[in-house]
Amino acid sequence: MTVITTFKEKRREKQIKYERSVLKELSINTLKERVRQYFGSTRITSSLIMNSGVEEACYDVALEAYLLGAKFSKFGYYGEDMEAVRARCFREEKHLVDTLFNFLLYWGSGDEGVMSESLYYLCEQYVHVWWREGFEKGQRRHKLRLH
Repeated sequence: MTVITTFKEKRREKQIKYERSVLKELSINTLKERVRQYFGSTRITSSLIMNSGVEEACYDVALEAYLLGAKFSKFGYYGEDMEAVRARCFREEKHLVDTLFNFLLYWGSGDEGVMSESLYYLCEQYVHVWWREGFEKGQRRHKLRLH
């Protein structure tokens, strides 16, 4: 007797396998360092990063942005410009930025509301840097045929 699987299940298994292989190249120290670099140095967010839950949320968003960039790197491998590829996943990237921004505002002390525009730009830069790093790593994996 054979087991019947659907294409959705196979696609999901392949996606999980690819994400695991891409995440092997990422170190926890890099995650921690970048969170401190972006959110630990400003007056607005330095008190937030002391909370471990907020720091973990930053890690989650970073991982999602990294995986999003790696997922869309196949278009860059086939000759599309990085900005054109980024425009393809604009909605997903904006969702990540909004999620992080709203999370920081919710768990903040109230001072963040006054400086919300600069906090939003900080979140935007943070997500973009992780997206770009995932894009470059994914493109490298495609060139080496490790996808």
